[in-house]
Amino acid sequence: MCVLDAAVKEAAVARFLREHPEMEQAACDHPALQGCADVDWSRIAGCPAGVPALLRGLLDEAVGPEALPVLENLLMNSVFHLSAVMPAALPFLIRLAAVPDIAVRPDLVGILVLAAELSPSVDADDERQVLLLGKDSDHPEREWCRAAFAAHASALRALLEDETLAAGLISTDDRECLLRALEPQ
Repeated sequence: MCVLDAAVKEAAVARFLREHPEMEQAACDHPALQGCADVDWSRIAGCPAGVPALLRGLLDEAVGPEALPVLENLLMNSVFHLSAVMPAALPFLIRLAAVPDIAVRPDLVGILVLAAELSPSVDADDERQVLLLGKDSDHPEREWCRAAFAAHASALRALLEDETLAAGLISTDDRECLLRALEPQ
């Protein structure tokens, strides 16, 4: 299984920051990023310091498409495993996905759906599920994501009620997936 190494992730963030130094110095005053500067990103395992710059980059029409794949790599450890960065980023991703004119909005909705699909508890008696997704005890990020979805349920519900989102940016199945993420486990 393809697992992204922390050094590869860090190098990608460093490359992004070299190419877009303005994102590192940009003020983090957009309402969607309120509290971003208060997160101690360095205390999150495998999290390079540039996450706030990547999140700010998503708001920029030209830079957003370049920031997105770098952030996606930070949010995932492999195809079936969320990284420890995902739960901390979820509140900002939910609020960013609610910004109607953001260029990468459909991709942000996709990231939210992916987090919702990969965060439910795994049935320890289901060998196939355990083989693919691992045991819950080995992946606390799933529980942390469920907690983040619950803590930001009102913002996610507001996003799902947004008529501009309904206009082709989210499928019925993806909407249902996000609604399930709001249900207690």
